[in-house]
Amino acid sequence: MTGEADGTGTARTDRPVAVVTGGARGIGAAVARALAAAGHAVVVVDRCADDPALPYPLATEADLAAAVDACAAAAVPAVGLVADVRDQAALDAVVAGTMEQFGRLDVAVAAAGAVAGGPPAWETSDATWTAMVGVNLEGVWRLARAAVPAMLASPPPHHDRRFVAVASAAGTEGLPQLAAYTAAKHGVIGLVKALAKELAPHRITANAVCPGSTRTAMLEASAAVYGLAGAETFAAQQPLGRLLDPAEVAAAVVFLCSPAAAGITGAALPVDAGMTA
Repeated sequence: MTGEADGTGTARTDRPVAVVTGGARGIGAAVARALAAAGHAVVVVDRCADDPALPYPLATEADLAAAVDACAAAAVPAVGLVADVRDQAALDAVVAGTMEQFGRLDVAVAAAGAVAGGPPAWETSDATWTAMVGVNLEGVWRLARAAVPAMLASPPPHHDRRFVAVASAAGTEGLPQLAAYTAAKHGVIGLVKALAKELAPHRITANAVCPGSTRTAMLEASAAVYGLAGAETFAAQQPLGRLLDPAEVAAAVVFLCSPAAAGITGAALPVDAGMTA
């Protein structure tokens, strides 16, 4: 840990502190690593348990531990915590623990996501709808609900305070057979735009990153929805003719968290190899 006690038992750090949900693997893990490389102390959060509403296995506690180790390799403090983004009490505890350990919170990245679908919109099950909206949209709002008060209460030095949500190309396009997922990701962009205006007086920016087809477990699950042989098939729908690497999406997130992006808020930044061009 970097820093020293402030007299109340709380360890203080002068480096920026970030919380990343969905951080055990995929884009979330890449974001956590990139923030650590940029000098942030990182709190990596993931559910670390499967969900019966989802047709593929989720990250494990071993994945979370590996993600934390990768962050710690950058010689910054890194912590892994288990929490479901649909559980407000759990996210509140994550933020409270972050404040207790580090004395501040500067960056919150809502990277937790899930995909499920298959039937058309009018045949989507309640379980699928609830999971898609719960993880992909409600989870972003619940992180904001937990994190923003802590950002506002964080002491000097006032690092660039940022809220970033990982949306999707599905936040601006309609994806057949993934209506619930598409609706949730559209909602993320609307939520971020509202947050941007509400947070502007506090000098906190809020932005979304909208990845295209990125090499992750979620993309493999999407391939299964369409009955495709594998995720590589999606490369053809992107003008650059390839899948994205999670690190490319993470680079955009870290840019939005940097001083260079201080004038950007309310944006939905596509990182999609031209998919929505």
